[in-house]
Amino acid sequence: MKELIDRLYQTHSLSPEEYKVLLENRTTELAEYLFEKAREVRIKNYDHDVYIRGLIEFTNYCKNDCYYCGIRKSNKKAERYRLTEDEILSCCEAGYELGFRTFVLQGGEDPYYTDERMVKILLRMKASYPDCAITLSMGERSHESYQAMFEAGADRYLLRHETANEEHYSKLHPENMRLSNRKACLFDLKNIGYQVGCGFMVGSPGQTVDTIVEDLLFIKELAPHMVGIGPFIPHHDTPFRDCTGGTLELTLFLLGMVRLMIPDVLLPATTALGTIDPTGREKGIKAGCNVVMPNLSPTDVRSKYMLYDNKICTGDEAAECRFCMQRRMESIGYEIAVSRGDHLSMQ
Repeated sequence: MKELIDRLYQTHSLSPEEYKVLLENRTTELAEYLFEKAREVRIKNYDHDVYIRGLIEFTNYCKNDCYYCGIRKSNKKAERYRLTEDEILSCCEAGYELGFRTFVLQGGEDPYYTDERMVKILLRMKASYPDCAITLSMGERSHESYQAMFEAGADRYLLRHETANEEHYSKLHPENMRLSNRKACLFDLKNIGYQVGCGFMVGSPGQTVDTIVEDLLFIKELAPHMVGIGPFIPHHDTPFRDCTGGTLELTLFLLGMVRLMIPDVLLPATTALGTIDPTGREKGIKAGCNVVMPNLSPTDVRSKYMLYDNKICTGDEAAECRFCMQRRMESIGYEIAVSRGDHLSMQ
């Protein structure tokens, strides 16, 4: 199996059959070998720098009803909120003082945030913090909407594809949602000029080794700047409440594989990783990740933005999250970089 990892390291690609064989024959020893290669590639491209993104969860309203998500439209128990323009800017102010040079506006697909409102927010953010990057993560919108927000100052866009298999996609989403539209949005974003991120949950209901292989092939085809991979964690107020969650072991293995597939990718060690394992984010960094996303949201709304159960850091102040993360990274030989943390092609 090591020869497959060596080939992935050298050529950044395997055949579908080879990806499947590698995934089906994972061992602890093989994983360590993969992580060693992934760290080598990551350090060659980004040294020991870990880029921090300040996460601002600005709305938990969502028009969609995805079966895995705690803020799905049908969850009547969710306590809904929206941050005002001034509240968003206040989060940025606090984050800037703490050394954040990227702000991530993440929310459900909330029709309240029209293009006009988003453009106004983005123009204010760019005027106040011209040396900062802005990442958006707010779902599927029209080409015109993406274009307007790009022209107003948005630099990056995260849109997890969740699965590249049509049948699996239909098991995770209601019938009004289409994988073809999700993929079209990702290619739209890339064509407009965004630094684009896709990704998927590991262990989502209905996922198989074959669907994971399809995910890897789609990621290779899209060639994104960022890839977000985290474990599926059930939420108690969703149809998947009783499903088994994704594992740390497989999530880390896939992160290592993606690092070898796209050597210069921006790869987050997600909050979900830290939720299923106390040192999950550190393990993610050691598997090839180079991004972490501490929370800048006001503490009084954090517990309301609950995509899955038991999410960590909901009660911590922004400064606590920031310096806790710095200590964690330094403990494993890495350091927080105070920079925009752009993809290498943009630096």
